[in-house]
Amino acid sequence: MIEIRVATAKDASALVAIYAPYVTETTITFDYEVPSEKDFAERIQETLHTYPYYVAEENGEILGYAYAHAYKDRAAYDWSVEVSVYVDREKRGNGAGKLLYQALEETLSKQNVAILTACITGGNEGSIKFHEKLGYQEVANFPKIGYKFEQWHDVIWLQKFMTETKGKLPAFIPFSKL
Repeated sequence: MIEIRVATAKDASALVAIYAPYVTETTITFDYEVPSEKDFAERIQETLHTYPYYVAEENGEILGYAYAHAYKDRAAYDWSVEVSVYVDREKRGNGAGKLLYQALEETLSKQNVAILTACITGGNEGSIKFHEKLGYQEVANFPKIGYKFEQWHDVIWLQKFMTETKGKLPAFIPFSKL
């Protein structure tokens, strides 16, 4: 059974192992270099101050991870976040990604987040379909904005509304305050 839990800095090694092939073999991420375990541990700790960062685990093995971060660093964007999910490429299709996003959405709702965004490299139809099944809609396409593996790539933005966006919104609550 897949369990979802809050990530810790101790998970960094497993998460780097999941992320590395995405960096070195795909355009799913625009990182050129695989982050170090130390960098990953710091990212986890920094994220958890404000946003959720979860891992999916089965029988003690981490299958994937998902997290949220600020869409933009201005007060007007406090209710909007960008979400990301990465599942071990050898273990996709087992529902871990969906469970991770469900956990993120539940927590982000408690934080009074209203809008989720996802940034996807053009041509990544699997990710686009995954997000659409979860209620995301394409809202923007930036042609040839990212350059990796000696070619230009489009970036597609998808968006999901979690709540009504009219009127006064309740204050954003940092993850560490829940």
